[in-house]
Amino acid sequence: MIPQVFKEVIDLGDGREISIETGKLAKQAHGSVVVQSGKCMLLCTVVSNYKSSDVDFLPLTVDYREKFAAAGRYPGGFFKREARPSDGEVLTMRLVDRVLRPLFPKDYHSETQVMIQLMSHDEDVMPDAMAGLAASAAIQLSDFPFECPISEVRVGRINGEFIINPSLAQLGESDLDMVIGASADSVMMVEGEMDEISEEEMTEAIKFAHEAIKVQCEAQVKLAEAFGKKETREYEPEREDEALAQKIHDMAYDKVYAVAKAGSSKHERSDAFEAIKEEILETFTEEELEDFGDLVSKYYRKAEKEAVRDLTLNEGLRLDGRKTTDIRPIWCEVDYLPSTHGSAIFTRGETQALATVTLGTSREANMIDMPSFEGEERFYLHYNFPPFSTGEARPIRGTSRREVGHGNLAQRALKGMVPEDCPYTVRVVSEVLESNGSSSMATVCSGTMALMDAGVKLKKPVSGIAMGLISDAETGKYAVLSDILGDEDHLGDMDFKVTGTEDGITACQMDIKVKGLSYEILVNALKQARDGRLHILGKLTDTIAAPNEDVKSHAPKMVTRTIPNEFIGALIGPGGKVIQELQKETNTTIVINEDPVTEEGIVEILGTGQEGIDAVLAKIDSLMFKPEVGSVYEVKVIKMLDFGAVVEYMDAPGNEVLLHVSELAWERTENVSDVVNMGDVFDVKYFGIDSRTRKEKVSRKAILPKPEGYVARPPRDSNGRDNRRKDNRGRDNRNRDNRRDDRKPKENNTED
Repeated sequence: MIPQVFKEVIDLGDGREISIETGKLAKQAHGSVVVQSGKCMLLCTVVSNYKSSDVDFLPLTVDYREKFAAAGRYPGGFFKREARPSDGEVLTMRLVDRVLRPLFPKDYHSETQVMIQLMSHDEDVMPDAMAGLAASAAIQLSDFPFECPISEVRVGRINGEFIINPSLAQLGESDLDMVIGASADSVMMVEGEMDEISEEEMTEAIKFAHEAIKVQCEAQVKLAEAFGKKETREYEPEREDEALAQKIHDMAYDKVYAVAKAGSSKHERSDAFEAIKEEILETFTEEELEDFGDLVSKYYRKAEKEAVRDLTLNEGLRLDGRKTTDIRPIWCEVDYLPSTHGSAIFTRGETQALATVTLGTSREANMIDMPSFEGEERFYLHYNFPPFSTGEARPIRGTSRREVGHGNLAQRALKGMVPEDCPYTVRVVSEVLESNGSSSMATVCSGTMALMDAGVKLKKPVSGIAMGLISDAETGKYAVLSDILGDEDHLGDMDFKVTGTEDGITACQMDIKVKGLSYEILVNALKQARDGRLHILGKLTDTIAAPNEDVKSHAPKMVTRTIPNEFIGALIGPGGKVIQELQKETNTTIVINEDPVTEEGIVEILGTGQEGIDAVLAKIDSLMFKPEVGSVYEVKVIKMLDFGAVVEYMDAPGNEVLLHVSELAWERTENVSDVVNMGDVFDVKYFGIDSRTRKEKVSRKAILPKPEGYVARPPRDSNGRDNRRKDNRGRDNRNRDNRRDDRKPKENNTED
């Protein structure tokens, strides 16, 4: 039986379309769709257990995977099977999760799984841009309690014109790369990188994306109606007790407000809040706490959040005593670690990041092997967030998705400022040593200083700041918070991180938790962020004003040399013998790549000693040395032979040529040692390829004056005989007529 298929088509307005289809695949899932654009196809399935989990949060898992078969390729590795997700897949999971999670009810605690798979790849379509659309469309076909459809789009800008979901090739020409997630009513998530754009330009890009998202949300509604909208499932909500909530509020609010207003440190404040909570718990009996203790904790957190928000809205004060625009005290230091190629500490309040820089060759590039993208990164940043940074003890189970996401944000903030002609592969590692508010922005700041300390010629220094928003829809009051604390991150209505130079924004990440945030508030928030960013930038440049002129003495120096294709083999040598011996002799690392366009050899020479690098350059010059006919060169005797001397060009060590005995002097030379000896240095003239010997010819005598009375020897014939000795006995005059008649054939010697 052929299944009934339901389909909606979204027109992107430039000849491209996105289709959403259901009814054919994965029908046992609670919702499934195939989203297609060109030859790119994503399958998304969603399932949520009907039984609630015994947790107080939504156990939502978003999984995005790209199948290598989708691009007609094999996975790398011994087992030839897809394994753990790549960083690129993890970043896509985070983008989708951040938009979906807030739209589930806060008291919905059923295990929920969203699986998105790339089933067919199109090199002109970037699949991650459609992952959010696929996830939301599948949920719309399910019975999940979900607020409204959403979608995500990527925005680029080429020659001043915005474009929705650009191809990878188009993205290479774009001056921004942003992914925006939104419902039809509200923008909810923004993430991307930019080429120093203004706050107004960024807002225009968000508006442009939102208009496209509205069309995609409408298509999802139509598909769900055609398929048959399911009744939303019933689930057991959390217990509520309004009387208890009011009681806890009355007991906690004023005390929390007072502690919040005191402007204490993180640990002092946490201890004070915990004491208030314990005091409230003591007013209940053990039986009561066993019955509704979880509600007491829940309502206390609610009262605490309300008190802290009111303090900021009413008095413009924050938990640590700052005003809304104040930045915490900052101190910085560079060159802290003696053995790294570059290092820097950035400390802002109770947040601290130590960044290191390592310089290497193209061999150390970060290789990316995904079905949708193959390439390498010559600049990359890794971010580590150990548990001690927040005073916790917990097991470390590999790199978390959060670490991947925060590291990627810092990398995008900085990479545009690394010059394209930087010869090194550059790795930055950020170790977060303390955390109370945006360690990712501390990573950007410490990374900037570490790069300059390492001698990387950044175009401009970059700083970053984390901002927050507290608003009251009823009164219309709102407060934008600069340099937010960890607590303010949780209780605010928006948190966003902005990085940039003095001339514009280079990267951003926003999560907006309130509906209908006006663009006016957004622009004001971005401008306040700019003021804070420039303040922090001043602290960085006070510490290190510009990149160091040279890399450190123990850091490798990099020299790049381009050589014609025909010399690559000579430099490598048979079985790599020449290049291996050269690396060993000079204590350098030599990497040879071929330019894909010109096919020339690009030689990277990495070494800590200039002498070793110079020796490699001299070897390359020697291999590429081509003497010019008629020119005079200084040579040195390196080998003595019976018929001449082997000489080496002084300008090209290792480049040898035979100086024949006949070219040593005008006089007849019986012994080579009568004229030259080992180690002698003198000039010779280069004559090119000798037509008779087919070998290179050089002459010492050609630049010496002729002796008086010198008579040149007559030229030799083609067989090498002196013409003066030629007579009728030569083979040229022989014929049958002048053969001797008295010659008889030899008798056969036979034995009896």
